[in-house]
Amino acid sequence: MRVDGRENNQLREIKFTHNFTKNALGSVFVEFGDTKVIVTASVDLKKPKWMDDDDNRGWVTAEYSLLPGSTNTRCKRERDKVSGRTHEIQRLIGRSLRACVDLEKMPKMTITIDADVIQADGGTRTASICGGYLALKDAVKKLLDSGDLTENPIIEPIAAISIGIVNGEILLDLCYEEDSHAQVDSNVILTKSGKIVDFQTTAEGEPYDFERMIELFNTAKDGIDEIIFKYNC
Repeated sequence: MRVDGRENNQLREIKFTHNFTKNALGSVFVEFGDTKVIVTASVDLKKPKWMDDDDNRGWVTAEYSLLPGSTNTRCKRERDKVSGRTHEIQRLIGRSLRACVDLEKMPKMTITIDADVIQADGGTRTASICGGYLALKDAVKKLLDSGDLTENPIIEPIAAISIGIVNGEILLDLCYEEDSHAQVDSNVILTKSGKIVDFQTTAEGEPYDFERMIELFNTAKDGIDEIIFKYNC
């Protein structure tokens, strides 16, 4: 039995609250069990400064932060320089969301996804990606309604989930206590059609077999399918 009473292949209780804030074009309050993240999508009607003048694509980028009271001990605000972990997660979120859009259909436009973790209990990056997609989707709808976009740039939905091996058992959607004791720690990001956006897997102790990796991946895919179809991602 898991620490919260779930089956090994069972997701935590998930909730997405849309339009959580009034100023951002898209905003979603994400709850994966006790992990809670506020995700917003802000739009700038110009392309990034680093993009060449003759490049008419748009761009999707992301920023991520753990707020000071989100963990058991206060984590400091990263005011001047982000940590390596934060930088890695930001790049992962941005890369994942760019994988589900056609940047040429959002010309000279930058959409920034901000994921602020207000309570962390494992799976913050995967929760941020799921909420980031929904915030992006809501923002795109408003841009289409306003005429700032003439075509929907979203190719297909994406979602993400954490999974691992704890005490020899494959467990889906790890909470912090499970994640901190995992022998294998993985994050899986897939499109609705099952294409792989990212599959990160690390053996924290002994190496594990290929067959177990396939079982782990397939269990994660089932969880992602449930998120996409149950929550209208």
